[in-house]
Order: sequence, then C-alpha cells, then structure tokens
Amino acid sequence: MATSSASALLSSSLNPRSPAFTSPKLQTLSFSGSSSLNFQFKSLRSVRRNSFVVKAGLPLVGNQAPDFEAEAVFDQEFIKVKLSDYIGKKYVILFFYPLDFTFVCPTEITAFSDRYAEFEKINTEILGVSVDSVFSHLAWVQTERKSGGLGDLNYPLVSDVTKSISKAFNVLIEDQGIALRGLFIIDKEGVIQHSTINNLAIGRSVDETLRTLQALQFVQENPDEVCPAGWKPGEKSMKPDPKGSKEYFAAI
Repeated sequence: MATSSASALLSSSLNPRSPAFTSPKLQTLSFSGSSSLNFQFKSLRSVRRNSFVVKAGLPLVGNQAPDFEAEAVFDQEFIKVKLSDYIGKKYVILFFYPLDFTFVCPTEITAFSDRYAEFEKINTEILGVSVDSVFSHLAWVQTERKSGGLGDLNYPLVSDVTKSISKAFNVLIEDQGIALRGLFIIDKEGVIQHSTINNLAIGRSVDETLRTLQALQFVQENPDEVCPAGWKPGEKSMKPDPKGSKEYFAAI
C-alpha cells in the first residue's frame, strides 16, 4: 500500500499536467540581434579537439524554458520571435547549430524543414538558432541546396548574435563563441520536457525527435501512463506502478 502511494506521488510530481507539479518562474532575456557580425570561422576539425567546461546549474529539463525575444528570418523576411508567445498554444522544437554556411548544419536544417508538416500536424513549431546575424541567415536561405545552401524553409531561423540564448540554454562553447548541437522539446506550458546535446560533428535525427515528441504528448494526455523504450504511437504503454507494470512485461 505504501509503495503504491509513493509511486503515485512520484508520478504526479514528475508530470507537468498534475496539480502537484510546480515550475520556477519564467526567466526573461530580452534583446535585439540586429547588428551584422563578420565571423572568422575556425575549422570544425580544430574546434572538435578543444575541450570545454560546462558550468553546473539547475537542470533545464523539467523547468521553465528561458524566455527570449530575437530577430529571425522566415519566408525571406526579417521577423521577431518571442518564445513565450507559444505558451498555451504550441509545443516547440528549439534546436541550436554552430554556424551558417557549414557542413552538417544544412543537412539537419533542411531535414526538419522537409518534415515540417508532420510536426505542424501535432501542433508543434520548430525554431532553429545560431549565433549568426539575420543577414547571414538570409543569404544562406537564398542559396540553393545544391550549392550548400538551404533554400526556402518552413520555419524561422533565429539570430543569437549576442549569444544570450545559447548561454541561457547551456549550449554555448564560450571560448569558441558558437553553440553545440542542442535540441529542446518545450511543451505548451513552456516547460522543457526533453533535451539532447551533440558535439559539433554529430548530426541529429528528425525521426527520434518526432518519436520523443509523440511520447511526450501521449503521457501528457494520459497522465496514468508512461512510455517504455522505443515507444511509438499505437504501441502498448505502461502503468507506472509495480502491479500495473506487470501487464506490460507479461505482454512483451
């Protein structure tokens, strides 16, 4: 009996839909990234060899996402993006990449754009972020894919020229002035529910990002269920208690 009560309490405390769940207040970082910066790009090969130290702090997952307002490029226009505008409206996939006009980055950016309709269908916006200026973003979007460019994208590219956003999300390599490949899934309450950080040479998976998002949405819609490893929509979920979980294990 005590074990069941403890399991229920743990489940509710970890579930952002539960009344028992609390998040810290929103931290706001307001700035305008309008200045054009001319970056001298060091080869990713040399950057990879360097070590760096990430300062310890509160874990981002389970806490309110740091807010920001910045310039971005979308549909070949300059726009303003404010993260908190999506609260109560949409889930957000927020991903960071090192620099424009590089090598792994366009494969990720275009892959997310080509699959954008799948995210839009489940009420999710995608935002890409780098430390480049909006002028660099625009030039890259206006470059054809076969020439290493992006072409038109289905979501905004945010300019983080002050590096404030990258620093707030703990992905900035300070001595290099660029961001690691951080990816964050933020729910409609503005809470970070998932994060991954890859080193510079390793691209990310759109399939796994979509699967994780679907699992998150499932457990938020079904607070008495949890998703086991590799879960996909339509597959069997699990009850997060000793008795209920046996049904799952007996079926596999």
